[in-house]
Amino acid sequence: MRSLTSGPLLTVSPTSSSKSSISIKQPQPFSPPPPRVSHHSSLPKLGGACRATQVVDLFPAVSPGIVVREARLEDCWEVAETHCSSFFPGYSFPLDFALRVNRLVGMLSGFSIPSGCRRTCLIAVIGGSVDNMFLIGAEDFKVGAFDGRFSLNKGYVTGILTIDTIADFLPRKGPLLQRRTGIAYISNVAVRERFRRKGIAKRLIAKAEAQARSWGCRAVALHCDLNNPGAIKLYKDQGFRCIKVPEGANWPQPKTAPGVKFNFMMKLLNSPTTA
Repeated sequence: MRSLTSGPLLTVSPTSSSKSSISIKQPQPFSPPPPRVSHHSSLPKLGGACRATQVVDLFPAVSPGIVVREARLEDCWEVAETHCSSFFPGYSFPLDFALRVNRLVGMLSGFSIPSGCRRTCLIAVIGGSVDNMFLIGAEDFKVGAFDGRFSLNKGYVTGILTIDTIADFLPRKGPLLQRRTGIAYISNVAVRERFRRKGIAKRLIAKAEAQARSWGCRAVALHCDLNNPGAIKLYKDQGFRCIKVPEGANWPQPKTAPGVKFNFMMKLLNSPTTA
């Protein structure tokens, strides 16, 4: 901590005649250090982030709190970016931009779902608020998996998760291969790299379980990459258990890169999980 001189300094020095002489020294005027000027005009380089949206990081969120809520239309680009930077981190411009646009179009074009099914995209945002939120638009208006309303307090997306009751990746039942009901399916769980290991994924999962209960589901299910032990541990810690696929069964799996193998995991929703 620095201290500033606020007036003249008085010094007393003995003389040869045993008398003291007093001298007054004026302090040097205080001048603040010159401001630091950056000579780099480019935006900060972020691993896996699209250059088109790096400008967001120049304005950090005011509140460090994490809020988990349903995604809205205004969040769709950040949702697409979070998805692509997590699952396709090695791509650079222009492929990274093309991937984000493709993902964005895919999310917004998902208007039609089977009758009686539900689908929602949940997001974790920093700098947003649920209590003090003013939403513009009709409450029941949705575009794809997004809430069609807008907010003046959006926040910055740090993690995403999709939950639905469409059951595309659940084993069918009966000889007619009927769609299973009462089981919600979790997919596309992703957290931005610099926000990982902060409990965001756990909060997203807890919110998804609460959403599934509100839909009347008795269980939730998901697929997890066998080569991702960290994710497998996360889900097991949240109460998920690996389900062994019967030998010779042809259960549906997510369509990803060739050779990727998955654990099919489920959790019964007997008791609520604290968000």
